[in-house]
Amino acid sequence: MSALWHIFRLILQDQKTALLRGVVLSLVVLIVGIALLGLSGWFITAAAAAGLAGAGLVFDVFRPSAMVRFLALGRTAARYGERLLTHDATLKALTSIRVRLLEATVSAPHDVVVRLRGPQTLNRLMADVDALDGVPLRLILPIIAGVSAQLLTFLALWWLVDHRIALWVFAGFLVASTVTLIVAARAAAVASRQEEAAAQAFRSGFIDLIRARGDLAVYGQLARQGEAVLASDASRQRRRARLDLVERRAGFALSVTGTVVAAGALALGMVLAQESTITPALAAIGFFASLALMETVSPLRRAMADLGRMVVAARTVDDSLSLVGTDSSGTLSSATASLKVADLTYCRNNATRPVLSAVSLELGPGESLAITGASGSGKSTLLLLAARLLSASHGSISVGSVLLENWSERELRSVLALVPQRSALMAGTISEALRLGARDVTDAELWEALEAVALASVVRAKGGLDFQLGPMGSGLSGGEARRLVIARSLLRHPQLLLLDEPTEGLDDETALSVLKGIRAYLPAAAILTASHRTVEIGWAERIMALDQTRSEAQDSR
Repeated sequence: MSALWHIFRLILQDQKTALLRGVVLSLVVLIVGIALLGLSGWFITAAAAAGLAGAGLVFDVFRPSAMVRFLALGRTAARYGERLLTHDATLKALTSIRVRLLEATVSAPHDVVVRLRGPQTLNRLMADVDALDGVPLRLILPIIAGVSAQLLTFLALWWLVDHRIALWVFAGFLVASTVTLIVAARAAAVASRQEEAAAQAFRSGFIDLIRARGDLAVYGQLARQGEAVLASDASRQRRRARLDLVERRAGFALSVTGTVVAAGALALGMVLAQESTITPALAAIGFFASLALMETVSPLRRAMADLGRMVVAARTVDDSLSLVGTDSSGTLSSATASLKVADLTYCRNNATRPVLSAVSLELGPGESLAITGASGSGKSTLLLLAARLLSASHGSISVGSVLLENWSERELRSVLALVPQRSALMAGTISEALRLGARDVTDAELWEALEAVALASVVRAKGGLDFQLGPMGSGLSGGEARRLVIARSLLRHPQLLLLDEPTEGLDDETALSVLKGIRAYLPAAAILTASHRTVEIGWAERIMALDQTRSEAQDSR
């Protein structure tokens, strides 16, 4: 429950004024509804008694009837204002939480980000946040307003009617409703969590089915995967049916509670009226007020049915908001972007041996250095450390004359560019894909970068810069997509360029052309590559081999 409370605090901090006004209006709606029904009951009973007593001609019917109309209109207006304020505030707060989730995802440590799956992240941003709207709207605000209305009604009945009727109504609703709602919450907890898990499994499976439909069709698994997705949806519907049953049973139990409390209030009122302790009209107030108090508890049955889902969503979102990486950026920069690595060691959490141990290297402007080594020797990790996407366990990295951790984030990204092994291309035009790296470049500069990576003729053949790429860069081959990503990084004109297997998927002739084009485009840049291809190693001016067994570096000039 602590996660629910934390989420509510976030919502309250974001929309405090609107939510406070909303809860006040919620209370007004409940109080006015109780007063309306109590006054109506008193009015009908008093008018009947006056008629039986022969005083009907002198009985004032105008002021009570006017008050009934006023309360009815006021309740409608208050209900409209309450819905408007609370729903608008909740939607705005959830929008703010989505933005914070995106910021947390973007700033999370690299080793966390690389493990994220698109469908799960999308579920977190959409389904989990959507589930949180019930925290203020169906749980906390209704409980606050309901308890407050019960207390005010208790005091009013004590003052206007009799303390025995007030105690019966208050205790009856408090005890029976609390027990009913707790039992409903426990009965629905597992099914609610399972229903939400099944819903997220369905969404994730469906997204995976669409994205991998080509591979699934090739291996003859498309129909089977479709059946699995439909099975997860059927599972969700079964659990939803169980939750609906729990909600209906809770609603029936609350209805019985209201009936018993109202009947008891009526019986007490009749006894007290016979004893002349109160008038029949006052006795009617207790009966009709107890009927109206059902509105304070009946909406909570839906919240109890969905409580498990809300708890799971709150924990997931709360954990995701805590993924923000440690901000190690400073405020300094350097006029040059040479690279110096000194005695660098990196060990993953809970690992028994380091990925890199005591690695040192220097790379000056205009130089190129190829890092070689067997798979798993730490080539890619070294580039990630140099790009400040990972933090070293020991040792130091300097870019120019400034330690890497002391660089301003903005300045560092303006002088350093990394092209990892797997890079994303989003749906859009080639022009949009390139301008993701540099927004203000001209079309001529785009063509220049494409020429550098031997891709200009390919793009012209496809229709030019306005050629539309599909999701994940579909429309280009693997080698073409790779070159487009490299061209995007060149448009930033980095002084330090980090390339992880830059010519993977290219034939030797094209690969050499691309490497020469990169150097011609950035003649003064320091270029560090993680390489295993002969063409990349032969192009580099220097070679440094990482020994996997000893995690040591050997520089060969």
